[in-house]
This record gives sequence, C-alpha cells and structure tokens, in this order.
Amino acid sequence: MLSFKPLYSIISNLNRAKTHRYVLNKRFMGVFSPRNLREHYINCKRYYSSEDKKGPQIPPKSEKIKPLEECHTPNLMSMDPKPEKPFQEEYDKLKKRNMRIFYLGVVTFIVSVAATYATFPTEKKPKPKVKSVTHHPKRKDKRPIPRNPELPNDIPRKVPYLLIGGGTASFSAFRAIKSSDPRAQVLMITDEPYLPYMRPPLSKEMWFNADQEKVEKLIFKQWNGTERSLLYEPEEFYTPIKELVHNEKGGISVASGYKVVEIDPYCHKVKLENGLEIEYDKALLATGARAKSIPVFDSAKTDTHIRNRVKELRNIYDFEDLQESFKQSLRVAIIGGGFLGSELACALARIGCYDKKVVYQVFKESGNLGKILPEYLSRWTTDKVTAEGVDVKPNAEVISCSYNHKDKMLHLILNTGETLKVDQVILCTGVAPDTNLAIKAGLEIDPDLGGYLVNSELQARSDLYVAGDAACFYDPKFGRRRIEHHDHAVVTGRLAGENMTGAHKPYIHQSMFWSDLGPDIGFEAIGLVDSKLPTVGVFAKAKTTDTPKAHITETDSEAVRTRVEVHQAPPSCDASIDKTERRDIEVSSKTERHDLPTTENPDDFGKGVVFYMRNDKIVGVVLWNVFNRIQTARQILKEDKTYDDLNEVAKLFNIHQD
Repeated sequence: MLSFKPLYSIISNLNRAKTHRYVLNKRFMGVFSPRNLREHYINCKRYYSSEDKKGPQIPPKSEKIKPLEECHTPNLMSMDPKPEKPFQEEYDKLKKRNMRIFYLGVVTFIVSVAATYATFPTEKKPKPKVKSVTHHPKRKDKRPIPRNPELPNDIPRKVPYLLIGGGTASFSAFRAIKSSDPRAQVLMITDEPYLPYMRPPLSKEMWFNADQEKVEKLIFKQWNGTERSLLYEPEEFYTPIKELVHNEKGGISVASGYKVVEIDPYCHKVKLENGLEIEYDKALLATGARAKSIPVFDSAKTDTHIRNRVKELRNIYDFEDLQESFKQSLRVAIIGGGFLGSELACALARIGCYDKKVVYQVFKESGNLGKILPEYLSRWTTDKVTAEGVDVKPNAEVISCSYNHKDKMLHLILNTGETLKVDQVILCTGVAPDTNLAIKAGLEIDPDLGGYLVNSELQARSDLYVAGDAACFYDPKFGRRRIEHHDHAVVTGRLAGENMTGAHKPYIHQSMFWSDLGPDIGFEAIGLVDSKLPTVGVFAKAKTTDTPKAHITETDSEAVRTRVEVHQAPPSCDASIDKTERRDIEVSSKTERHDLPTTENPDDFGKGVVFYMRNDKIVGVVLWNVFNRIQTARQILKEDKTYDDLNEVAKLFNIHQD
C-alpha cells in the first residue's frame, strides 16, 4: 500500500522553512523546487522514467512497480545547508514586528469602539439612589438650547415694535400694545432659549413638585394644589417669525437665543451679536438684572473645583442645574438673607429633610429679611425659618472659600471663626440692573440706584422706553426709585406698552410685592418698606387658616396676586376701594383706640400689619399673613394723611375677625 508519510514530512519541512523565512543557498534550491518535487514523486510511482526525463513512458502491465523503499530518497532537512543569518535573530525580528502590528490593531479597535459609542447615543438608565456624595462638576442640559429661528436671515430687518428682553415686563408690554393696536407686529428678542415665563416660582413652588416629568415641562403646583405652567403662553400662541411682517392680523414673534449688543436711539436701530441690524419705530428696553458678584467667591472661582460648585438662581437653566446638583449633595450653603435666599432656604430644607440634607443660610443681618422687616419681626421670622430645618447663621460673612482635596468639599471660613464644609454654595445676595447697552447708546445711568434714567412716562429717549428692574423712574410721592419686584415689572411693562401706542400716561402706581417662606408664612407689602424707617406694628393671634397655603386653598388668592399677569388689571387699581372703606380711613385719622394688641407680645406675631413711617405719615405697609387687602394699603398711602392712632387704621385690614 502506497504511503504518503515521507511526502507529508517533506511538505511540513517546506512550510516550516517558508514560515521562518529560511534562506537556502542557490545550489540547493533545485532540490525542493515544486517541479523537481513533482518529478520525484512521480518517479516513485513509476509514472515517469528515472532515466529519460523528456516524456512519460507508460510501463507495461506485466512490469511490477518498484516498492517505495527502492525509490530515491530525497534530501532531509538535516542535510540542508546552514542559513546565511542565524535563525533566532530572524525569528526575534519577525516576532517584534508581529507584536507591534498586534498592539496597533488593539489600539485601533478600542478607538473605533469609543468613536462609535460617542456617535450613536444610547439609552440612559435611571441613576440609582446616591448614598454618598458624588459631585458632578459638568452641568447637564435638561433640554437643548436652540436658536429660534435657526437662520438669522429669517429675522425681519424692520419692525414697528421691538421688545429687547424676554421677561415679564416685555410680555406685559406686548399685551398692552396688542390691546391698543390689534394689528400690531411685535418682535421680541431675548438671549434666553425659552419663551416668556414668570420667575417667582423658581424659588418656591417649583421645588415642591414631586413629579419630575412635570417639572421638566415647566409645570408647578400652587399652594392650593392647582397646576400651572411657568410659561405665560404656549408655543402655539406666538406667530412664526417668518410670517410676522406678512401677517395682516399682526402678532408677536420671539427671536430666542439672540443677544442685542448695541442700540442706536437716534437712528432707531439695534445690532445683534452676529452683526445683524434691525430697524424699529418704537422699542422697549426690558433687560432685567443680573446677580451681584461677591469678591471672596470671584477670586476663588479661578479654581475649577470651586467655580463648578458656586451657583446662582436667576433663570430656568439655573434652576435645572441647581436641582440636579442638590440631589447629589448633602450639605448646601445659601449666602444671603433676603427674599430669594430665605425662600430658597425654606424650600431646600423642607424637601431635603427626607435625605437628612443640611442647609445653611449665612447673612450679615441679625435676622431673615433684616433689610425689610423691623428687628423684632426679623428675629421671629428667623425662628420660623429655623423650624423649617434651616441652620441659620446670622451676623456672619464668608471671608474665605477653598476646596479641600481630601474630603472633596468646599470649606467656608466665616468672620465668626466657624468653618462650614459644604458640597455647593448658592449666591442669593441681590442683583444689579443690566445696563450694558447704555454706554454706546449714550443713555444716562443713575449713579446711586443704578438703572436707566427715565421720565415719568418711562422714556429714556424719543421712542425708546425702559421697564422692569432696569428702569430708574421718578416717583412723585417718594422721589427717584428703582424696584426689583414682579408686580413692578408687570405694571411698568404695561404702561410702557400703552405709551408706545401713544397714551402718554405718567407712572404713579405704587407696586406691591409678596414673599412666601414655605406654605405657612407669607406677607404682602407696598410702598417704602425699609427696616431703617420707624415702624408701628399691630398683630393678632394667628389661626390655622392664617397661612398662604390655607388662604389660597379657600379663596384662590394666588390668582389675585398674579391677575395682572393674565388679565392685565387696569392702572387705576384704587377703584377697588369702596366708599365705606374710604370713609373709614378718613375717620380713623381722628379716632383713638387702645384696646388692640401691640407688638410687645412675641406670641402675637402670627398675623398683623406693620406701618412704616416718615414725617409722621405712612409710607409703607406690610401685611403679615394677611391676604387680599393690598388695595386698602394702597389707598392709605394715596391719602397721605397723619393718623393719631394706627390701631384704628389696622382695623381696616380685619386682622381680628374670627
């Protein structure tokens, strides 16, 4: 039987020589050439003649085939000549080259996988509950920040009415313009990516909504449980910007994500940051205000770890960023004891108590709202804020801020010597008017109060008006003023819009403001409210119904507080005071009563009225847990009288009714 074992051995040796690049001398190449190998194999089978190599000779049938042992034995590998170069040297070189190729292939594979993962987004799984503090310095966008329109060329080059700013004052002005001119074409330009929205709920109600899906849709619950959108109007309310100038019925279009960098009040033009110029017939500046800076934190922000942990709360984006970071923090410090700082501290303490979060509030004053309330009421308010779970640090100031790499926390050193270790800091130390357009436009800025100087009709220049936080106006009763409250933005925006359509009305309205420190403490105020002024307070024992939450649930007074946002109440707000109340106010200036409680008993601070005096006249009123009586307070200020007994005046607010 024919055996192929020698042939298999020959082929294996050939493959080995080829794999290791075995170099043979030229004189031995013929031994293992394919052609001679084939002839050798055929000779063994007696297919070719061993003597004549010119052609095949078929052996006769009678002739026996030689056995394999008699065939010519080929050269063995052991008989091959030695290579010109050592085998190990060539093998090491080949091995190194192959390893380099292998490593290069691994790196290429890893890079390809990473690029593919980054290109195609994957579904994010919900994060597990955080048990330890893990700070993520990179801010996460809850929603995209697009420009609308995407192409700047779609913005009209000329409009009859131009509103610069996308806040409450601008939207209030649009409604007034539309009321006077139903076919008005109004263009609003804002550097924020959102449609016009209200800001007060960002520090209060938005934090108490447990439905995260609704929070992302900018829906909040009022104290009475009813839901409301943060946006004044849905997207369908606005006119597409491409159709604005061609729409015969007019409307309002919002160019969001664009910033006005220059304004020329003489040529009636504005320039956007991309160089686009827009002409206007009438324009409104409602640029609002920006957060004040604190030198201690400004210098510390050069450190990235500190910069990513010091936050503000001015808009929706700040709220989303703050909400996300608060979930992953155990200790938070709020700097500031005013409206925003106190409201936010109460909100965070209440929702953070379930996870045992610590909320500090640090401020210079002796108590919460110390610049507004008299000292006794400010201290009483601080006790209530502490009861909400806030660790209040009055009469304190941050003198140093540093990042500790060991515990990965911010270390705040106070002037009292105490050190606070926190995960993040929230600055609530007030705002400054945004007047960046004033210099190039040649507009006057009040050196003391800040803001654009305007006349009684809110004009800064011909056909150029200012409203909201940025307006420094003249009050016939109290002199030059600048106010940073929501109601002021609504009323000045409305008045500016009316004057832009030719009304020529002066601003004589006394705007009000309100604040809720959680669902149990709330107040409304009007006029000059300053703790430096002498005050007279009249208080009564509070009932369970004397809270913002209880009162709103019964009367829906939240709608009354914000009715100007939706229905635009007429400027003559004093019309709501009936003749009986008007007569009672006049009589109270001549009558005296001494049987009403005073401010001596701290237990009586549950609800009451605080009068702020100047030259023996009432110039401001705070209604403490007394609601829906602001029109009465407005009428008292308008009367401008000297009262002998303020207890009788307090009687008008029904604080003793059962």
